[in-house]
Amino acid sequence: MRFAIAGGTGMTGTHVEAVARGRGHEVVLLSRGGGVDLVSGAGLDGRLDGVDTVIDVSNITTPKPEVSVSFFAGATTHLLAAERAAGVTHHLALTIVNADAAPDGYYAGKLAQERLIAAGDVPWTIQRTTQFHEYAAMMYHRTHAGAHVAPTGRVQPVSLHEVAALLVDLAEGEPVGRATDFGGPREESLADIVRRYARAIGHHGPLPAIDMPGTLGRAFRSGALLPGPDARLGTQTFAEWLAALPDA
Repeated sequence: MRFAIAGGTGMTGTHVEAVARGRGHEVVLLSRGGGVDLVSGAGLDGRLDGVDTVIDVSNITTPKPEVSVSFFAGATTHLLAAERAAGVTHHLALTIVNADAAPDGYYAGKLAQERLIAAGDVPWTIQRTTQFHEYAAMMYHRTHAGAHVAPTGRVQPVSLHEVAALLVDLAEGEPVGRATDFGGPREESLADIVRRYARAIGHHGPLPAIDMPGTLGRAFRSGALLPGPDARLGTQTFAEWLAALPDA
């Protein structure tokens, strides 16, 4: 099959590309480095010719809802239009488990993305997952007033490689609409995994726990972003991921 991966050179996209190529699929990467601007649609003309499924794992890092909505709505609108023109029969997007529980900030963009996909006329699949194991690293490197901190919350982190394999599974099949949520094998304390990551890379200073503000912080602390009882669960634990880090 021929897949196009939106955000194909990013952290998630590189894993999806590796899995897809490993299974013998042809892959088209849609990224700025390859001359494609998803938000404006520049460079998309002709790039989806012969593509069976578009796998959208494009991303932006921002706490601002207007920036997130602008990015995800723009990218989704232009991808769907290009897919219709090229005759693509499956649009597959990666989003976040229970994003509705924190419909502000970054998550506002993911919800806008989902609404556009569901209202569009390209057959679609939306796969929601929990945060990746790498979320601990992202939280550690996001300093607060110049200092490293450990945000509080309840998380169930999942293997990025397992998510990539699941996305390729879905891309190989027919559109299913909302796919079953996918999460990690066990619940973890966000502050604890941030501290464990920090120690693994050699940080021995203090990491004070802080509560993230707003609806997102409340959702993390309440457990509202954890997968439900019907979710599919991966197998790699955070401890296993941490042990496999090159610097661990």
